[in-house]
Amino acid sequence: MPARSARVYAVALLAALLGALLPATAAQAAGRTVQGGRLDWGLKSSFQSYVTGPIAKGGFKLKSGAATVGGSLFRFHSANGSYDPDSGEFTASFTGGVSFQGHQKPDGAYELDMTVSRPTVKISGGSGTLYLDVSSKAKDTGQVTDQSQVPFATLGLGGINMKGGGSPLALTNVPATLTEQGAKAFAGYYQAGAQLDPVSLSADVKAPAAEQPAQPSQTPGAPAETPQTQGAFNDAAVDWGVRRTFREYVTGSVGQGKWTLADGAQDGGALFRFPQGKGSYDGQKGTLDAAFAGTVHFTGAHLDLKLAKLSVKVENGKGVLTADVTTGTETKNAVPLVEFDAKGLKTEGKLATVTEAPATLTEGGSQAFNSMYKAGTEMDPVSLAVALDGSAQLPALPDLGSTASPSAPAPSAAPSSAAPAPAPAAAAGKSSGTGLYLALGAAVLVLAGGAVFLVLRRRRAAAAGAAPTEAP
Repeated sequence: MPARSARVYAVALLAALLGALLPATAAQAAGRTVQGGRLDWGLKSSFQSYVTGPIAKGGFKLKSGAATVGGSLFRFHSANGSYDPDSGEFTASFTGGVSFQGHQKPDGAYELDMTVSRPTVKISGGSGTLYLDVSSKAKDTGQVTDQSQVPFATLGLGGINMKGGGSPLALTNVPATLTEQGAKAFAGYYQAGAQLDPVSLSADVKAPAAEQPAQPSQTPGAPAETPQTQGAFNDAAVDWGVRRTFREYVTGSVGQGKWTLADGAQDGGALFRFPQGKGSYDGQKGTLDAAFAGTVHFTGAHLDLKLAKLSVKVENGKGVLTADVTTGTETKNAVPLVEFDAKGLKTEGKLATVTEAPATLTEGGSQAFNSMYKAGTEMDPVSLAVALDGSAQLPALPDLGSTASPSAPAPSAAPSSAAPAPAPAAAAGKSSGTGLYLALGAAVLVLAGGAVFLVLRRRRAAAAGAAPTEAP
């Protein structure tokens, strides 16, 4: 082979090598983190109607910050996952769960008892799957099974282009079909191929952060800080949604109203957070006395109710949540609103917590709601977190993403595509391609050296009158 041909051959190999390596660099730079967002899904509206109807005579309960939205949708929150705008691959897990119960037996147990939680959407290569954690009691045998991340439904992504999406990435009314595994997990109520309610989601997509320097480790021999489990504290929060159906009444066609938060109170979708708690806690005795900031004001047709200066007392396994109650122009101070089961109060690391404790309305609470609910009515559960030292972090509120709204997503005739907005530029981190470019440089040198060697060898072989042999 002439020297020129050898050079052409070397250049061609180099171009092929560049073509193979550079896309890998781009793909590496294209990775994005999904953090924040929500998924709205009704599971199957006919199933909801059956559970709450005159045959099953049951209902549902929300768990882990899940909420209701619109007429029959459940909202799961705090999306967490990844997205690659170059390939369109997308994974997002959401927090929250819903328990369905019906057909109550004389002993108080339920023949229909199923909980779905932690929905995860995975999309790759034009196909999508919805995964769920499912705990269910079989329709025929009553056997209870618990399964993690069951491939519950296939998602109809026809016409949806997942590549090149910006932030937030949104999908609306995506068709969902029950799988074989989903049918088994659904306790035998539906067969594989059954149409489920469509899925809508919105997820915030973040560019990868630049590589952070390693944090110095704790000085060897330094004693670990021990949280104080007895005495005063200066940071705590109580989470309470009042009552789901009351919130729906306020914002619905009858109440025609709204709520307003003030003085530091926060809206977590299915709950309100009252922060800046101060008080005292005794872990050994299981007692707590705390006062919190924040107000929530419900207004609407024939409705004017404000709750302020919430406080919580826990003793002997029972908790009482108290508030100043203003109806119209009249204010009653320190009204005991609900009692809740506080036997679950425990110390975990640097926090003392009660999580989703069942709560019932008191007589004073009934009067606060103008007897809309009787004393003993089940209200939303109460969650409580107390920071036992200055470095403790209170649990985060549900993250509904940048486009979250209190209303249901607008229906569409067909699934909308991932918004084809330009993908955000990749952050210039140290690990984004340094090693790859070093390898590429080395490959170029090796390839160039190989080409020179090949030319010299062929010249020598031609001078000797021998046919060149193939490289081993």
